[in-house]
Amino acid sequence: MSRLGSATAPVELSSKKARERLEAAQERLLRLRLLLGGQIGEQEIGPPLCAVFEGWDASGKGGAIKRLVSPLDPRHVRVSQFAAPTYDEKRHHFLWRFWPKLPGWGGMAVFDRSWYGRVLVERVEGFATKEQWSRAYGEIVEFERTLTAEGMIMVKFWMHVSPEEQLRRFEDRAGDPLRTWKLTAEDWRNREKRAEYEVAVEQMLKRTDHKWAPWHVIPGDSKHYARLAVVETVCDAIETELTKRGWDLDAPTPAAATGHSGGE
Repeated sequence: MSRLGSATAPVELSSKKARERLEAAQERLLRLRLLLGGQIGEQEIGPPLCAVFEGWDASGKGGAIKRLVSPLDPRHVRVSQFAAPTYDEKRHHFLWRFWPKLPGWGGMAVFDRSWYGRVLVERVEGFATKEQWSRAYGEIVEFERTLTAEGMIMVKFWMHVSPEEQLRRFEDRAGDPLRTWKLTAEDWRNREKRAEYEVAVEQMLKRTDHKWAPWHVIPGDSKHYARLAVVETVCDAIETELTKRGWDLDAPTPAAATGHSGGE
């Protein structure tokens, strides 16, 4: 079965229950960021954390990212959005422009789109040659292996939404004067090529899913579930990695530390 075809929410949550779980997960995340940032526990900075978001247009990436970072001190988490590369960026290897935005030890970064554009939009729209995007799978895998071998915790999300729900959200945006800016002619063109993009996404998930940087396909038709799943998944990834490294996850949280979450 395809990864996308099996992307359905395992449970149905009421908005109240989802909100309660989300608040608990956000508090859990804040505590883990304090630990990674050296604010509590042994006060030793932890490994860098990078959350990578890809997904369909109107799949809820922005809403999920907002819930992920909202409990954290905004000075100590960097959200980077990537669009088409500039003329100067095209003069370099396609991975070059992402390096400066990666987090250092004790820091956290969130990528809204990423290096996977090479095997998605650049592949489907013909901005990269077949030789270039075919070669990119191996380059991406080695890039992520290098980062995680050095210590980075990398959590990758594909935000999935059904064609029907995507169309409903497009139409909602088109009818809302405060959100119509989110909908572009390019979004409609991409939707027309959804079948081609699905082939590219499935191949991406298959060829770049590894134990050091696994993919998490998040069913996004329910925004409540998707936002909760993202925050809980990041918490799980941090806890699993720190436990492997022998960290004390039960370190006390000083009242004075609340609201501070380490370095960038």
